[in-house]
Amino acid sequence: MARVTEAIPVVKNAVYTIDITGLGSSGEGVGKYQNFTVFVPQALPGETVQVKIILVKKNYAIGKLIEVIKSSVDRIEPSCPVYYPCGGCQLQHLSYEAQLRLKQQQVRDAIDRIAKIPAVEIHPTIGTEPWHYRNKMQFPVGSVDGQVLVGCYAQRTHAIVDTEQCIIQHPANNRIAAQVKKIIGQLGIPVYDETTRQGVIRHVIGRVGTATQDVMVVLVTAGRELPHKEQLIAELTANIPNLVSIVQNINSSATNVIMGKTSVVLWGQETITDRLGPFTFAISARSFFQVNTKQAERLYQQALDYAQLSADDTVIDAYCGTGTITLFLAQQAKFVYGVEYVQEAIDDAIINAKTNNVTNVQFLAGDATQVLPALYRQGVRPQVIVLDPPRAGCDRKVLDTIVAMNPQRIVYVSCNPASLARDLAILNEANYIAREIQPFDMFPQTYHVETVTLLQRKDTTKCCTTG
Repeated sequence: MARVTEAIPVVKNAVYTIDITGLGSSGEGVGKYQNFTVFVPQALPGETVQVKIILVKKNYAIGKLIEVIKSSVDRIEPSCPVYYPCGGCQLQHLSYEAQLRLKQQQVRDAIDRIAKIPAVEIHPTIGTEPWHYRNKMQFPVGSVDGQVLVGCYAQRTHAIVDTEQCIIQHPANNRIAAQVKKIIGQLGIPVYDETTRQGVIRHVIGRVGTATQDVMVVLVTAGRELPHKEQLIAELTANIPNLVSIVQNINSSATNVIMGKTSVVLWGQETITDRLGPFTFAISARSFFQVNTKQAERLYQQALDYAQLSADDTVIDAYCGTGTITLFLAQQAKFVYGVEYVQEAIDDAIINAKTNNVTNVQFLAGDATQVLPALYRQGVRPQVIVLDPPRAGCDRKVLDTIVAMNPQRIVYVSCNPASLARDLAILNEANYIAREIQPFDMFPQTYHVETVTLLQRKDTTKCCTTG
């Protein structure tokens, strides 16, 4: 007998009244119409809204918020004048206190739904300054009717929302965006067109050393040619305080990746300098560095607290990037191995260790699925392993090797509650219990949440909590 398929109760472009009962993983409101799931960006739990359906799939629909009939007590007026069309932030309409509660709930929901492990303590989200926190800006550059535009893309499009003052950016980055927009308009430097693949300027990137106030401008171009280069440099150096570096990055590929592999210093230094805790870092145009410096210090300190290191401990810092967490760990451990796939990041990590006179570390370039088994074959048996993988989480081979190494503790830093929950379930089956999770709000006004999780081997008797 043929299976009867239920009819989808919503139609594209029709308007419906829906009660919002929750928030999705991207900060959108979630409700149901005749038991059919509808996602509604900018709607909040507890609200009744009118929604125009803009996309219909087999199991869900996406709606555009038309009117809030009944408002949530947590709804506030967004501070940014272009918040609703812009795709850079998703939660400005939600009070900051509610944002912190939401992010804790996102982690709890993922653990309950995906990990299904015994009760783990999930602490309240640690907040930060909710405005002007970003030390890095990367805005696309475009034009409409000859007018230069600089800003974020509109939601689900590549249409640029021209932005005068992005209120989550460091003020120096806003000044960079405004000056680049003005200067390339005055000099008539062509901006890049994604459709025709003609033009020069693709993106403008600003980087600021929060502790030092050093400023870097990066212009991403479609080729090596940069018209009016000397005038451009003169205008930037005259109008941007604390500027120490102007870099041209060349990206000739038809790609959504912002930066290319080749960078040329047009003026000043190759790097700017910033500090995290007691350490100084040189940051180049393509270096990874946490965009929220003050909150990164708190997160790294939490990872160090969970590691509970002694002077005799060996540690592996997998997915170590430019070695920031590695150097924090090296303060208390006997020796730390840093493992990272990107060779440029390892090069930066080596320089960072030398700059800070840290000698009890070794950085290894390569895929963690290969480097960790190699270390295991060499007899490396760490007491603690720290993980900070990309959003996709850890490869199963990495987790299996970690379990074989049999560390006392695992500290897992994550930017994705779903992949974290999946990996915690695997580690739980392999004798490692997640004891506690500390969420951090690294990116206020957005749906992103970072976490630090302490896992302990089941047969370890040492106290696992940090109080």
